Amino acid sequence: KTVDYAAERALAKDFLTNFAGPHGEPKYQNILQDIANRKIRAAQIELDDLFHYKDVDEEFLQRVTENTKRYIGIFAEAVDELMPEPTEAFAVDEDRDILMTQRVDEGADGGADGTDPLQRMPPEIKRFFEVYIKAFSKVTPLTLRQVKASHIGQLVKISGIVTRCSDVKPLMQVAVYTCEECGFEIYQEVTARVFMPLFECPSQRCKLNKAKGNLILQLRASKFLKFQEVKLQELAEHVPKGHIPRSLTAHLRGELTRKVAPGDVVEMSGVFLPMPYFGFRAMRAGLVADTYLEAMSITHFKKKYEEYELKGDEQEQIDRLAEDGDIYSKLSKSLAPEIFGHEDVKKALLLLLVGAPHRKLGDGMKIRGDLHICLMGDPGVAKSQLLKHIINVAPRGVYTTGRGSSGVGLTAAVQKDPVTNEFVLEGGALVLADMGICAIDEFDKMEESDRTAIHEVMEQQTVSIAKAGITTSLNARTAVLAAANPAWGKV
Repeated sequence: KTVDYAAERALAKDFLTNFAGPHGEPKYQNILQDIANRKIRAAQIELDDLFHYKDVDEEFLQRVTENTKRYIGIFAEAVDELMPEPTEAFAVDEDRDILMTQRVDEGADGGADGTDPLQRMPPEIKRFFEVYIKAFSKVTPLTLRQVKASHIGQLVKISGIVTRCSDVKPLMQVAVYTCEECGFEIYQEVTARVFMPLFECPSQRCKLNKAKGNLILQLRASKFLKFQEVKLQELAEHVPKGHIPRSLTAHLRGELTRKVAPGDVVEMSGVFLPMPYFGFRAMRAGLVADTYLEAMSITHFKKKYEEYELKGDEQEQIDRLAEDGDIYSKLSKSLAPEIFGHEDVKKALLLLLVGAPHRKLGDGMKIRGDLHICLMGDPGVAKSQLLKHIINVAPRGVYTTGRGSSGVGLTAAVQKDPVTNEFVLEGGALVLADMGICAIDEFDKMEESDRTAIHEVMEQQTVSIAKAGITTSLNARTAVLAAANPAWGKV
C-alpha cells in the first residue's frame, strides 16, 4: 500500500492548527507563535496528543513510529507553511537575516536559474527551529538488550545511565558554496556524518561556457547544528546474571545538547539508526555497521531540588509540616524506615542531606557548607544499607567501595577521546557526585595512597590535575559519606 505523503502533510497541518490543549487553548499554534517570536527553537510533537486527536487513526500513528525520520520532515514542512508572523520584537541575528534577505531578493530577481536542483535553496537553510517527535509517556522504556534489529528506523524509548558526554561541536547541515566564475550560490545538504565537498560548479551557465568554475565553501553562509555525542549504559538492575552492562551511543542535536551530564539516569526516546563505518575503519569492519540512537526527547529520573514542581496540595502539606515543632525527628525517622533504631545516625545523615550554606568571605576565601560523615561500626549493623538508601534519596549520588576504587577512579583520569583522538579528562566518582553525595563503603580497606586523594576534595572541594599536558582544577563540591569497620573489630 503506497502512502500519499501530500495527504499526510495536510493531516499534520490540520493537527497543528486545530489541536486543543487541556484548557482548550490551541497548544501547537502557541508553540509556533513562540518560535516565530524566537523565544524557543524547538517544536516538540507528542504522540500522546496525536493519539487523542479526533482525525488521526491508528495507522497514521503506526507510520509515525515506524518511519519517524520521514515524518519529522513532513511535520517540519507543515510547520514551514503554518509559521505565523512574529508578534513581538526580538533581537536580530544580523548575519543570518542579512544573508536570508539577500537570498530571497536574488531568488525573486531570477538570479539563479531555477532548473538546477543544487541552486534551489533547501528548506533546511530557512528554518530557525527543529522538530522533535516525543514517544508515548505511558510506554514502559525498553532496556538496551531489548532493542533489536527490528527496531531500526523506529521511535524507541530507552532507559539508562549516562557514562560519557562529548563536547558540543558544530555539525554541518547545509554547505553553501559560491562559484568564482558565475557567482551563483550552490547548496549541498549534508545528511551523514561525512560528506564529499563539491569542487566544480554544477550550474547551467558554467556548463554552457564549459568553464569549470572553482567553488569556495562559505562557512558564514552555511548552516550548522549543535551536536553532542553521549554514551548510555544499561542500569544495574537490567543486567542479567553474569553479564556486563551494554552501552549505546546517542546523538543529541540542537536544543537537546547540554541537557545531560555523566552520572544522570535518564529516559531517552529517539530513532534507532545504523551508522556505517567510514575511512580506514570501514576497511577493517567490512560489512559490519554500528548503531546509534538519534535522540528526540530526554526525561530525567531524578530532578534537582530547584527543578522540582509541586503538584496539587503539596505546598500546603510542606507549610503545615514546617510549623510542626517535631519536624526534625519526623524527617529523620522517615530515612530508611525499615531499619530499626539508629536515631542519632539517621539525624546525622539528614543533616548531611540538607547541608549548610556555602560562605564566600570578602577576600575571596570560601568556607564549605558540606558535611562529611564516617560511620564506624561492626559488620551487620546496617551501615551499607544506610549508605545505599541515602544515595537513592539524594538527587545526585555515587556509590563506590574502598577495595574497588583507585585514587584515579575517585578523582579524574586522562583518556583518549574516540571521536577526536585528543586527550580528555574523565571525571571520577567524586567529580560525578559534584553538588551531591559520594558514598564510600569499606573505607578502612582502601590503600593509603588512594585515601589521600580524597583529602583535597573534603577540604578544598576541588580536584587538581597535572597530567599528559592537562593542568586544571575540577569542581567536586561533594559531601563524602564513608563507612568503615573498627581497627580491632570483629572482622
